[in-house]
Amino acid sequence: MHSVSFPKAPEKASELRVTVAIGAAIIAQSALALIWAGAASERLSQLERRADHNAAMIERTARLEEQVRFMSATLSRIEQKLDRAAQEGE
Repeated sequence: MHSVSFPKAPEKASELRVTVAIGAAIIAQSALALIWAGAASERLSQLERRADHNAAMIERTARLEEQVRFMSATLSRIEQKLDRAAQEGE
């Protein structure tokens, strides 16, 4: 007689569950990696915008320092002229 053997259903079901679980884990990790990469990209963009803003502030500060230096020199010249005028008037 012929004997017919069928594969055991529980083994195939457990293999399918493991395969689906591994596939789901890979998909979940890929999705989380994409979310993380997007967040990292946004943080870098924010830092670049801040750096651009800081560069502008540094430039403005340098200009202001130069103007203050010029005004201080002008004030010193005015004071010297006033001192000379006061000495000549005595």
